[in-house]
Amino acid sequence: MQAQIQAFFDDATATITYVVFAGPGTPCAIIDPVLDFDACSGRTATASADRVIDFVRANALSVAWLLETHAHADHLSGASYLAAQLGGRTGIGAGIRTVQRAFSALFADPGGATRFNHLFEPDDMFAIGELQARALHVPGHTPADMAYAIGDAVFVGDTLFMPDVGTARCDFPGGSAAQLYRSARRLLALAPATRLFMCHDYPPAGRAAAWQTTVAAQRAHNIHVRDGVSEADFVAMRSARDATLAMPTLILPAIQVNLQAGELPPPEANGVRYLKIPLNAF
Repeated sequence: MQAQIQAFFDDATATITYVVFAGPGTPCAIIDPVLDFDACSGRTATASADRVIDFVRANALSVAWLLETHAHADHLSGASYLAAQLGGRTGIGAGIRTVQRAFSALFADPGGATRFNHLFEPDDMFAIGELQARALHVPGHTPADMAYAIGDAVFVGDTLFMPDVGTARCDFPGGSAAQLYRSARRLLALAPATRLFMCHDYPPAGRAAAWQTTVAAQRAHNIHVRDGVSEADFVAMRSARDATLAMPTLILPAIQVNLQAGELPPPEANGVRYLKIPLNAF
């Protein structure tokens, strides 16, 4: 059965959230939801997530899963808010334990793995109603990255970008350019017509945002990992490029929320919630 897919592009973070379902009135999965966050004021908002809620309710869908492809560094997860509104189980790759350990020196309580309802092991099979899905472990950007194969569609997270953008950075704790290359080639070994759905798009000037491509298009045109690019050449390119990149603006607030399945820190004695900013430690 072919999955139906509705995409929601968040302009502020260039993130694409997906609702994946078999048809009206069926169970669905929501992949990589966004909680709006203004870093200057410290305010959260739910406009992005509410668009998803409106679609789910308009199509009489029931939420089976709220899936994260990894612990994002560029936006706060809306999974906890959506679960409260719509239900559904939160899921992420079991490698999240490695990411949590990597940040344990910065944050005394970076969030336990049990905050997620389910941790996927490599190649775990699961169901979204009548749709069959498989969790593909694709480390490199982070140790926890999972791609979700649902029918003829694969949601690749940050393993690949659109062909004219290439691939994601690998310099976060536990990241590896060599692993990312192997993960990308695993995805590119799928059937040429397989639909690939990106988690982000940063389009070059003159191109509108896009998020769907195919294995064939990536193998022919991806500027970083197209056919003919060797692992050694990719690692050299990726390492040199990553050395020039600044940290994402939202990494410190995002990691504190996203390691906790999108849950905000509890209020302190004064009734206010706080995100911590470690000084001179990152």
